[in-house]
Amino acid sequence: MLRVYEPRDLLEAEMLLALLDSEGIEAFLAGRHLIGAIGELPACGLLGVMVQDEDAACARELIEAYMTACPCPDAEPDSGPGVLLC
Repeated sequence: MLRVYEPRDLLEAEMLLALLDSEGIEAFLAGRHLIGAIGELPACGLLGVMVQDEDAACARELIEAYMTACPCPDAEPDSGPGVLLC
């Protein structure tokens, strides 16, 4: 397996894992269980998105496309923000 990306945080990592999964690329998040020890470990470089060697080039392209994507300037959301239920 190759490490193709170091996400900023767990939320970004989960979004990228879902993106890769939606494209049929099996990905693994290395370091997921280390982020609870941030007071004792370095604050960056703990997380890594890992993919099979043969999927690395495609995964890098998908992640780069996701990171450089811009919303359409005239796009308005179909609905407002979520609703607090309790």
